[in-house]
Amino acid sequence: MSVDPLLVLSGAVVGTIVGLTGVGGGSLMTPILVLVFGFHPVAAVGTDLLYAAVTKSTGSLIHGFSRNIDWRIVGLLAAGSVPAVVITLLTVSALGITGNSAARTTNIALGIALLITATLLVFRKTILSWRPVRGEPSPRREVSMTVATGAVLGTLVSLTSVGAGAVGVTALLLLYPALPVVRIVGTDIAHAVPLTAAAGFGHWWIGNVNFVLLGSLLAGSIPGIMVGSYFATRVPERVLRILLATVLVLVAAKLIFS
Repeated sequence: MSVDPLLVLSGAVVGTIVGLTGVGGGSLMTPILVLVFGFHPVAAVGTDLLYAAVTKSTGSLIHGFSRNIDWRIVGLLAAGSVPAVVITLLTVSALGITGNSAARTTNIALGIALLITATLLVFRKTILSWRPVRGEPSPRREVSMTVATGAVLGTLVSLTSVGAGAVGVTALLLLYPALPVVRIVGTDIAHAVPLTAAAGFGHWWIGNVNFVLLGSLLAGSIPGIMVGSYFATRVPERVLRILLATVLVLVAAKLIFS
């Protein structure tokens, strides 16, 4: 099979959006692969996870050199997410969820995840305002909540490839309000690498990864991310969030009710 220029273009478009907004990799790429190109939802999720792992590795290197990553939090999140990935994928494999049943289940789960992501994008400030104003949580409670957050992200991302970005960042903002936003973003990107890599390789083990598709997407996403990052400070964040949320809601409706 040869590289499909339209897939390269899709990777570039989504990569640019990720560079502009920080989210949208799984939220947009998986639905595009399913609805536009007709890939099986399970194969789309598995391929998109490895695509995200490679793409976000670059972001992690940049944030790492800039000292924008809290590695302790990354470790706590991974302590919950990686085992959750393993358990989720072993369950899917053991249950033999394939064919039409897998496609329908994945479509519904993906649609729900997109709706959650869209809500978080639009109402992030309101949600953050619900944070308790009392003192810092105890270290033990902070650790347990961070590990639990990782477990939820691991399960969600394994099934849908969605959540590592918008859901992860919002959860960290709620858990660590005193942490600078740039370190929140860097930490979330760093955690997304082992999370999506574990989930992606798990899907590869099951047989849900299309490597020709993966190569086409990466050929477009790398330059796309560079372009998006360049223009990120030149486009109002609110405009980007509303546009992205609108697209996610429309895609979610199509996935859930189709």
